[in-house]
Amino acid sequence: MKLSKKQAVFENEVLTRFELFNSLFMTLPFYQVKHTGTLLPFFTTHCERGVANKLDPETIIESFFNEYKQYIGESDRIDLLFRIIQYIERQVVLFDAVEDSAFKKTGRSDEAGMLDSVFKLTENNKALRKKLIDKLQNFSLRLVLTAHPTQFYPGPVLSIITDLTEALKQNDIHNAHLLLQQLGKTPFMNKRKPTPVDEAISLAWFLENVFYPVASAIQSKIDDEFDISAEDINPVVELGFWPGGDRDGNPNVTVESTRQVAMLLRTVLFRCYYRDFRVLKRRLTFRGVEKYMDKLYDLLYENSFNPPQTPMNEKSHILQNLREIKRVLVEYHDGLFVELVDDMARKVKTFGCFFATLDLRQDSSILRQTHRYLREKYPDLTGISADFEQQDEASKQAALKFQELDMRHDATASPLVADTLDVIRLIKEIQLSGGERAAQRFIISNCQQASDILELMELFLWSDWKRDSLHMDFVPLFETVDDLERAADVMKSLYTHKQYAAHLKRRGNRQTIMLGFSDSTKDGGYLMANWSIYKAKIELTAIARQYDVDLVFFDGRGGPPARGGGKTQRFYAAMGKEVVNDHIQLTIQGQTISSQYGSLDTAHYNIEQLLYAGLNSHIGQKDGDTLSVEKKKLIDYMANISHEKFLELRHDPLFLKYLERFSPLKFLSQINISSRPVKRNADRELRLEDLRAISFVTSWSQLKQNIPGFYGVGMALQQADKDGRWNEVVELYETSGMFKTMIDNCMMSMSKSNFDLTSYIQKDKEFGAFWQKMCDEFDRTKAYVLKLSQSTTLMENYPVERESIAMREKIVLPLLIIQHYAIRQLQEEPDNEVYAKLVTRTIYGVVNAGRNLA
Repeated sequence: MKLSKKQAVFENEVLTRFELFNSLFMTLPFYQVKHTGTLLPFFTTHCERGVANKLDPETIIESFFNEYKQYIGESDRIDLLFRIIQYIERQVVLFDAVEDSAFKKTGRSDEAGMLDSVFKLTENNKALRKKLIDKLQNFSLRLVLTAHPTQFYPGPVLSIITDLTEALKQNDIHNAHLLLQQLGKTPFMNKRKPTPVDEAISLAWFLENVFYPVASAIQSKIDDEFDISAEDINPVVELGFWPGGDRDGNPNVTVESTRQVAMLLRTVLFRCYYRDFRVLKRRLTFRGVEKYMDKLYDLLYENSFNPPQTPMNEKSHILQNLREIKRVLVEYHDGLFVELVDDMARKVKTFGCFFATLDLRQDSSILRQTHRYLREKYPDLTGISADFEQQDEASKQAALKFQELDMRHDATASPLVADTLDVIRLIKEIQLSGGERAAQRFIISNCQQASDILELMELFLWSDWKRDSLHMDFVPLFETVDDLERAADVMKSLYTHKQYAAHLKRRGNRQTIMLGFSDSTKDGGYLMANWSIYKAKIELTAIARQYDVDLVFFDGRGGPPARGGGKTQRFYAAMGKEVVNDHIQLTIQGQTISSQYGSLDTAHYNIEQLLYAGLNSHIGQKDGDTLSVEKKKLIDYMANISHEKFLELRHDPLFLKYLERFSPLKFLSQINISSRPVKRNADRELRLEDLRAISFVTSWSQLKQNIPGFYGVGMALQQADKDGRWNEVVELYETSGMFKTMIDNCMMSMSKSNFDLTSYIQKDKEFGAFWQKMCDEFDRTKAYVLKLSQSTTLMENYPVERESIAMREKIVLPLLIIQHYAIRQLQEEPDNEVYAKLVTRTIYGVVNAGRNLA
């Protein structure tokens, strides 16, 4: 098969260079262990053959050691397996660095879908140009960084990756060799679980080193294109932040950690400003600017290195001094270096004194407990009857009085209740130090009814907040299929509620709604999750338009397609007229942060792609993206078939047992990559509803079965074919960007599956038929998505991404064999700590290799 141009470049610039540097890497004698690097290629080949022959992991491992007789003792064999894991962990980093260093050369960075292509459309079209300028005044992209445990390199490793990528980009072989040696000797594992503040520090690295320069560079590009002055800019790229604020199911997040993270974000930002100011100071050596420069120096230095205990919002002071400096330059010095002043002013307007908006999140059940605590503690003040919880929803809404009170908790409050009440008061302090945008959103997880929002609003008013200065947005999070179906009714209740409507009016009539992919995928399967969310968006848009509400969708997406990831920008580009798309907001987490926003090149590209998607769907919408009634019925019909198939699997009594027996699920709680527990209600026996969606998806991905990313799709397509509706499905795929992206992302998920790896399970008396059922659905789905896309191989139209995935899967295959081998040994020796450690160590490498560059 003839290689495409992009594929040929990828093979030359990435695969060949990786093999070259990998051979150099293999010769490094780490940890005084000889021959490990030499043996690894033989071990990898041995694993590949074993999997191809559908052998079980014990047979593969033991037959390898039978070939290499020097590893006779059990301890020698285990030691070699650990050394192999250490090498492969670092191979993954090397491949990441090689791939990132070649980013511009591999062709992704010059694809359509960048801002320049939008600008070109308006060059000779004044009406379109004005339309785009107007759109930019009310358009934003908000990337919200979360600390969800899908990847966490320690800080020193992140720095090495950055330096190694740069060395490879410059073909600096000597420095690359030194960095590979450093990489070999640097620990990849945290000795203890990170705290929420540790997680914030890790992510602040990306804020400081990537998002700060890239967001301002993109803003500058837009401002220059449309001659927008630094005074008039509307920040297009906004940042959000969850570590330290997201307390849903994470008891380790406390008021003190929230306070520390808010301070950290502010301090890191001022250090960025201070570095920029030093460049400014070296250039502005003219008379007339001294007093303004001195004021700025004192302000920036003190806030960077001696931050006050109760800082204030200094944004207006910084901008005022920059304006005076600019005035002096223009009036007396021919405007020399005025562009440096404008650049700094642009950054201050974009990031203020907060860097990223710190979101607060808590589960609705905790918020209800908190409301109940104050009702019961202060019955006379609240005036709410004791039977409040027994009342129906309408009566509950009518009972809330929204009085401005100052009620506090005492020692009788549970820790979570006390935390909720304390953090509501803390938000006011954070807003004083960083401005309203420093912390302006409270997200209600598992939001089921309008009273969940209204009770939270009342909690603020009961905590010394005033109605007219309640600078908070209350954001419902709808996640399960049932919650998504109720979402429109919940919002209608809020829009027609007198007190909430008045609050919304004070907030500019803008309502943010968060929609979660992870739990809906776990709840309803891939096709139903995607369709439920899209359908909810249509219904929520219609209700918002009816009540003249400026609606913002905030999408909780992960990196893998099963968590709403994949080719995210294609979803946004394909929103039809029935879905509001004036703002794009989504979570960025785990491997998505490092793979898509880990370097200046990749971050610039991915941010521009998302901006292009949002702007282009406004100015160049395709007719096929607005689904007709018939097309909606067709997707609904397929989603229900898929849902039924998925539920049949999920309700199988072996479902959770299978995950616990064959995947490393129970070991996820032992890896020190997150402060968040693997499951809610950690003190009771594991139930599927308590299992976090991330742990659920991660377990399937470690098995290389990726059930949440495809299961049920094949059955839906097969049934459509049997019912004589295949031509309708083909037309839908060819005309609907949303449906095409859904199927293409499904193929990506399947590209990361390998049922041969676990084929030994088909001989298991208890689980054999269950494994076969999943394998059959994989085969069925593969056959039908290939037929639908007219392809001969998965991801045929994305050859670069396909080769990247294939190489990553090849690198981690030995890790998977070791993992499955250790899990099976633990079934015989449950208390064997060495095998348990083998399992936990392999999880890191497999997760880190699973990044999505698509």
